[in-house]
Amino acid sequence: MLDRLSELRKERKWSLQETADQLGIAKSTYAGYESGYREPSLLSLTQLAELFETTVDFLLGRTDETYGGHGVTEITEIIHQKNVSLFLDGKPLTPDEIIDFIAFIRTKRELKPKRSLVLEK
Repeated sequence: MLDRLSELRKERKWSLQETADQLGIAKSTYAGYESGYREPSLLSLTQLAELFETTVDFLLGRTDETYGGHGVTEITEIIHQKNVSLFLDGKPLTPDEIIDFIAFIRTKRELKPKRSLVLEK
């Protein structure tokens, strides 16, 4: 688990402090999780999985599948698939709407760490 936490955090280019802030815990507590000095509670483990958008099983090393592997489709792949459609309110999304959706989510994810820092001030 130790390597996976560190790897996931570094992939996102988050500092120990930024990660701890998003979890609402002390930097030393989170650093203890990464170093193996502390073991997260079940609740904390669930929060870590949610923050890193993965599964508890992946964090614990029980699987190498980051997202559980069942029914997972990268949304950027849907644009190129002819036999798959996404619907919203009973109407199919156009390729342009899917692209806009992807851009919206990416922007929101980018702003999330910055927004949490602003709210704390």
